[in-house]
Amino acid sequence: MKNILAFSVLALLPFFFTACDSKKGAFLETSISQNDHKTTVAKLEKLIKEKGLTHFSTIDHTANAKGVKMDLKPETLVVFGNPKMGTVLMQCNPSMGIDLPLRMLFTTDYEGITSITYTNPEYWSLKHNIKDKNCLRVLNKAKVALRNLAQAAGSK
Repeated sequence: MKNILAFSVLALLPFFFTACDSKKGAFLETSISQNDHKTTVAKLEKLIKEKGLTHFSTIDHTANAKGVKMDLKPETLVVFGNPKMGTVLMQCNPSMGIDLPLRMLFTTDYEGITSITYTNPEYWSLKHNIKDKNCLRVLNKAKVALRNLAQAAGSK
């Protein structure tokens, strides 16, 4: 019995050391911006307009915190989307409506480093039980589009 337990622990060790480090299947994607907070947000808003996407809202969480006399490091949420793509995804599964429109969160730490975070669309296939090949292709397009937008907003 002890040998089986020891073997099981040894067999699982590589999983424990690599599972936490793996980016595959991450629910949230985060990248570091080369710009300050305001510039990064402004670049995304400009990209949204240039790409013909719909900009629904920009929410300044820091300003909202100040409104209730609380402090918060710079944190801004940009809500945007492509209604055509979003409609297709909601046709795949109406529950997709809870994750749409798309959102990107911009946070800045005490060292002034701005991060861009968004939900990995691959996660939506699990969360919303999407298995249709056409729907999965649309999710992959969304993944690529979000990655490209984050990279462009964060680049000099």
